[in-house]
Amino acid sequence: MTVLPADGLPLAADFPDPSHDQWQSLVEGVLRRSGKEVTGTAAEEALSTALGDGLTARPLYTSDDASADPGLPGFAPFTRGSRATGNTTDGWDVRQRHALTDPVRSNEAVLSDLENGVTSLWIAVGGAAGVPVSGLARALEGVHLDLAPVALDAGLDAGPAVAELLALYEARGVATEAARGSLGLDPLGQAARTGAEPGTDEAAHWARTCGREYPRLRAMVVDALPYHEAGGSAAEELGVSLATGVAYLRALTASGLTVEEACTQLEFRYAATADQFLTIAKLRAARRLWSRVAEVCGAPGAGAQRQHAVTSSVMMTRRDPWVNMLRTTLACLGAGVGGAESVTVLPFDHALGLPDAFARRIARNTSTILMEESHLARVTDPAGGSWYVERLTDELAAAAWTFFQEIERAGGQAVALRSGMVGERIAATWAARSKDLARRKEPVTGVSEFPNLSERPVEREASPLAPSSGGLPQVRRDEAFEALRARSDRHLAATGARPKVFLAALGPASVHTARASFAANLFLSGGIEPVHEPVSVDASTAAAAFAASGATTACLCSTDALYAEQAEDVAAALRAAGAEQIFLAGRPGEYTGADVHVFAGCDVVAVLSSELDRMGVA
Repeated sequence: MTVLPADGLPLAADFPDPSHDQWQSLVEGVLRRSGKEVTGTAAEEALSTALGDGLTARPLYTSDDASADPGLPGFAPFTRGSRATGNTTDGWDVRQRHALTDPVRSNEAVLSDLENGVTSLWIAVGGAAGVPVSGLARALEGVHLDLAPVALDAGLDAGPAVAELLALYEARGVATEAARGSLGLDPLGQAARTGAEPGTDEAAHWARTCGREYPRLRAMVVDALPYHEAGGSAAEELGVSLATGVAYLRALTASGLTVEEACTQLEFRYAATADQFLTIAKLRAARRLWSRVAEVCGAPGAGAQRQHAVTSSVMMTRRDPWVNMLRTTLACLGAGVGGAESVTVLPFDHALGLPDAFARRIARNTSTILMEESHLARVTDPAGGSWYVERLTDELAAAAWTFFQEIERAGGQAVALRSGMVGERIAATWAARSKDLARRKEPVTGVSEFPNLSERPVEREASPLAPSSGGLPQVRRDEAFEALRARSDRHLAATGARPKVFLAALGPASVHTARASFAANLFLSGGIEPVHEPVSVDASTAAAAFAASGATTACLCSTDALYAEQAEDVAAALRAAGAEQIFLAGRPGEYTGADVHVFAGCDVVAVLSSELDRMGVA
């Protein structure tokens, strides 16, 4: 029997250390077999992924990419966490959002959530999209306010809502040191959402009150969601949050608070997306950057940022909304691993209207499973030490700091908002991203990829929405394709049938399946039903098959070799049978007969919008 040495068997024993050049050589070979003749760094770049903000995810990271020492959790620069224990003590705070206008219904939902895993409440108050200020007490009836933190989202009714909540604490005998949560005052965030002129005097008043009387209650929130929801990138979201935070520090210190006291009055809110690595890096970079701000302001010990992460509404889809459960799970994972103290998972039906009890249950259970079954909260900064995550954190922090400095040079966040500088920058970012979405370079599962035309629509009670009043827009990734699908739905309701396209597949299934599947997927994303019957056609059978399909449009699907042999003749047969438009799945080549070519990277939205116009679909 072989006895292992006491220190175990080295896993790399007798294996030579591979070099980066050796790995790169293997990559070149793989790419060569796929038809790409690239060498050296170009081979590595061919496998890299653009992330926005000028950042790139490379296929391999090594110790050469290690960043400077990120420190320890609970100590400056707080990259690895604002608290020494992170979320390991009791997990992150599960904060559920409530936006019902009826105090009685709101109370039923609040109590149900608190009894089933939610640990704090985020309540919309006032305006058209929240419970009335006068109904806040009824909405919180039966809630132990000394145990369940409350975060307000009161918008332009913030002052009265704050006064009502504090009066409620007093009326119910809640000790001032037991009151926890956030009053949600965010004048610059409201300016971004509504176009209202920001004023910080009222917020400063309540911050002083909290500082004197409510040591565990934060008066203000630096909400980056309006910028994310307008289409901003991760670096832009961070840069704006820094500029907003600095503006609030100036206002609070001008009102008599010290920098340390002012920092304790701020909570930062960020979006968490299905790109879990970008979310992790964003939250880590946010803490590092705010620590630097506090250091420059003369309060290095006060730079521990408290974070509230909310799963992105931009990524939520109206079609195939069940996929949103997967998106929010990944976003919640990123938020938890990234070190957010509070996490809100939006229900999967968020984009459709008010969530039902099932959707709220799934939302809160997402955090529960990740903490209790996946044990994500048992390790502080579990992504720390990953060369990719550390490098991404560094690069994202640098890009965000650059944008923050641009805002400061423009006169600060209020001036940058008023002048349109922030809005124009974000609009340009969204325009570029929209092009990628239209070309399906950024796929949206269930919408632009693998759509299901036969899905039963999920119907919800409409959400009460505040009227638009000149602030930043709210965008969604699915909006362009949603418009196409809505046209198809109206056509179905009016005529009893969807617009159709006949897939004229040439040759055996083994050669045409790839492009036939591509074409079917592409047309389905615009609500156009593909008809693929029979499996294959040629010049002699295409006309009869097309006539039987009920379509007015056809799409040739096969290999380039078969296109060269058959495309022109089959296209002629289709036109003779009444085809008004003929597509070809593939890039233009040395063959004729097609009116439009569809291929990977083409503008799918433009192609399908034009085709629906031609078909007369309203």
